[in-house]
Amino acid sequence: MRIIAFGASYSSGSINREWARYVSSQISETQLEVLNLNDYDLPVYTVEREKKGIPPAVNSFISKLKSADLLVISFAEYNGSYTAGFKNLFDWASVHTLKMFEGKKLILLSTAPGPRGGKTVLSAAIDRFPQHGADIIGTMSLPRFNQNFDPTKGILDVELKKDFEKLLKNVKQKINE
Repeated sequence: MRIIAFGASYSSGSINREWARYVSSQISETQLEVLNLNDYDLPVYTVEREKKGIPPAVNSFISKLKSADLLVISFAEYNGSYTAGFKNLFDWASVHTLKMFEGKKLILLSTAPGPRGGKTVLSAAIDRFPQHGADIIGTMSLPRFNQNFDPTKGILDVELKKDFEKLLKNVKQKINE
């Protein structure tokens, strides 16, 4: 199984990229590639720019999505929504391939330093991504990332760890369906 994972943030020290990587690594023995969205630097999407052609970075991003059996995406939340950088990439990608997630199973995640863990943006993605062909097989928000997660130990909070183990069990069943 080939997993493509990324944090939907252009932050160089993205906790969402770290969260997506961790979750992906717990699924099974797989081929995992963790994307850094900084590799997909794009001009701000406008209809005028679209008429000049789709930037090569968009083609590269869509190719990565198509190469995956499973996509694991963790969303950073800025002002209750997607980060501006990810929204721009998403706009370009949807112009290139409207059903960019067609035939793909997705795990949608979010995390943040605060107590809600990016729940608002996660909810927006859960509502939106099926319109682009996504088969969402699991979701989880991890609040207070720096208090509840350690890169070597994983999830520290007992209740959140139980939620995560339940997520993993359900995801593994759905992958094998």
